[in-house]
Amino acid sequence: MAEAGTPKKLPLDALWRARTSKFGDFAGYDMPLQFEGLIAEHNWTRSHAGLFDVSHMGPSFFALPKGHGLEGEAAHKKVASLIERLVPADIQGLKPGQVRYTMITNAEGGVLDDLMIARPAEPGAAGDLYIVVNAGCKHQDWALIEDATKGEANLVRADDRCLLALQGPSAHVVAAAVIDPALAEMSFMSVKRYDAFGRLTVTRSGYTGEDGYEILVRAEHAAELANALLAHPEVKPIGLGARDSLRLEAGLCLYGHDLDATTSPIEADLAWTIQKRRREAKDFPGAARIVAELAHGPKRKRVGIRPNDRAPAREGVEIQAGGKRVGIVTSGGFSPVLNAPISIGYVDAEFAELGAGLDLIIRGQARPATIVPLPFVPHRYYRPQKA
Repeated sequence: MAEAGTPKKLPLDALWRARTSKFGDFAGYDMPLQFEGLIAEHNWTRSHAGLFDVSHMGPSFFALPKGHGLEGEAAHKKVASLIERLVPADIQGLKPGQVRYTMITNAEGGVLDDLMIARPAEPGAAGDLYIVVNAGCKHQDWALIEDATKGEANLVRADDRCLLALQGPSAHVVAAAVIDPALAEMSFMSVKRYDAFGRLTVTRSGYTGEDGYEILVRAEHAAELANALLAHPEVKPIGLGARDSLRLEAGLCLYGHDLDATTSPIEADLAWTIQKRRREAKDFPGAARIVAELAHGPKRKRVGIRPNDRAPAREGVEIQAGGKRVGIVTSGGFSPVLNAPISIGYVDAEFAELGAGLDLIIRGQARPATIVPLPFVPHRYYRPQKA
C-alpha cells in the first residue's frame, strides 16, 4: 500500500517502466506521461491504434441488493431511478447494452463530475449499472452515490482492476483479433461483457474523438491482455500527454478545467446530455438553474478558439473584446493534426458567435483569435448503418 502522499502504482506499472522512464503524478497515481514523444504518440493514435492505461479512473458497479425480487425492465428502472437522484440524464431510458455520458450536478446547477453510466446487455444483470467516474473525483462521487441511495443499492468499487483504452481507426481490427470478433460490430456508446482474459467489461467509447474501446480487466489478467494488444503491429503504448492533446482536438471537456462546481452543463454546451423526460420532470439537483438556461440561454458559453498566430493560449489566459474582459481560457495547447495552437474557453454569451474576433492576453500582450466550431478535429465514432 502506498504511503500517504506517495502516488499509487498502476497494476501494470512494471510493464510501462520497461518501456519508459517518463512518469508523473496525476490524481494520486504514478502515470506514464510519454513513450516515444507526445506528437508521435498523438499522430499514431489518429492513424493506427494507441493503448492507454487509464486505471486511475473510477470504474464501479451499482446494483440492487440480492433478493430484490424485481426482474427485467422493473429491476432496471428501480436501479436507474436511484442514480437519477444525482444526475440529469435519462438513465431509466437506457436500452440493454447502452452507455450514456452525464454529470453529477449540485443544488446550484454546477457540475461535480462528469461520468459514464452503462446498462449491461445481459438479461441477468437488469438490476445493475456500470459506472465510470473521473480519477480526481472518484472518492467524492462514490460517497455521494452511497449517501443518496443508502441501503437501497450496493456500490462495488472496481478501481483495483486495470482499465485500458484502445483508441484509433485500427482499434476495431485489433480488438476483434485479440479479444473477440464480435467487438468489431459493437456500436459507439455500448457495453458488453466477454469471457476472455478472465472476464472483461468492454465499452465502445473513449476520450480521444477516435473510435475505440475501454476495457476493464482484473489485475491478474491485465498483463496478459496488454501484452496481447501490444503485440499487434497496429498498437503502440500512449502516455497521458497525448491523451490530453487528443481530447483537446476532439473538443471534449476535462473536469477541473472546462467543468467545475460553478459551471452548468448548458454553459458547457452539454445540453444534449439532458433528455426530454428529465427536462420536463425537473427532478434533478440544480434543475431550476439548468432548465432556466435551457429556456433562455446561459450568460456565458464554452467555445473553441483558434489563435490567429502561433502563440498558444493555455489555461488561465484572459479573453478580451474591445479591451474588456469577456472570458477565460480553460484548456489550451498545440494541435498536431492542425499544426496550430487551439484553445477551449468560456466567453460572455454576446461574444460567443462563430467567426467572432477576440483578443487573448498572453504575457501581457493582446493577440488576435477567432471563435471556431468544436470539435477542432472531426470525431470518428462507429455507429452501424441502420437497414
